Amino acid sequence: MQSALDPAGGDASRIYWLTMVMTAGGTLIFLGVTSLLLFAIFAPPERRAWLGSRKTIVYGGLAFPIVTLSALLPYGLIVMRDTDIPRAGALPIEVIGEQYWWRVRYPADGDQAEFSTANELFVPVGRPISVSVTAADVIHSFWIPNFGGKIDMIPGRINRLNFTAERPGIYRGVCAEFCGDQHARMAFDVVALEPAAFEAWRAGQTKPAREPAFPFLDRGLQLFRTGGCGSCHVVRGTEANGQFGPDLTHVGSRRTIGAGQFPNNIGTLAGWIANVQHIKPGSRMPSYGSLAGEDLRALAGYLESLK
Repeated sequence: MQSALDPAGGDASRIYWLTMVMTAGGTLIFLGVTSLLLFAIFAPPERRAWLGSRKTIVYGGLAFPIVTLSALLPYGLIVMRDTDIPRAGALPIEVIGEQYWWRVRYPADGDQAEFSTANELFVPVGRPISVSVTAADVIHSFWIPNFGGKIDMIPGRINRLNFTAERPGIYRGVCAEFCGDQHARMAFDVVALEPAAFEAWRAGQTKPAREPAFPFLDRGLQLFRTGGCGSCHVVRGTEANGQFGPDLTHVGSRRTIGAGQFPNNIGTLAGWIANVQHIKPGSRMPSYGSLAGEDLRALAGYLESLK
């Protein structure tokens, strides 16, 4: 779900009502001006003579704009003041925008160890969230319409976005700043869970990758090793420690691949590995179209098993 008209947090709700008030005010002004224009065009001359009077100019052209803007400006300033405020006890999350995906890091929090994931944020309902954002290459923009405004991700600079999820659900976030030829295919999921479910998810994410349970999956692990995948990707619990691409330790548990583009299953994983430059041209990963069909299925199966 991706809609600024369906607020799921306090900040988004305030922005929503600001939008409704501004829209209602703009609509009333438009209808009033249009009515006067039609009156001036079609009314008999003797009836529209008052439109050019001094009172019409003073009240309609001076007093009305001053009163309207004087009412809307303080309301907008109050909304700005109460939006995106850092809260005590906020859960810290770090997000780095890259071409064309999202690197997500959860720093150590209490007795929970830090870990990294990609293209999705899991947050607990009711707890304030503080997202620190930056970019690795070009300017991106981090936007979750259901939770509030957008914020720029600028290389060498850290900006922060604060929000609180008020109800469970899966919400879509997007890049709102043109960042290259695959800008339109750069999305992510925000999954809001009840606190207990979030803690269970986090505990699972801190664990190392599973050992292959079947010979077929072990074959996929060996292909992962010999294919050089570990030079770009990390899989905790193995010797793969690359930092260039997404962390794949629990890639099989993610809802999508390709930064929100495809459902995550063996078929889409295999297609991505073999044809990434055809599916998402410009991504910084080569296509491995030379893999035999059985090898491709084994490698995709291994990755899908990393829950």
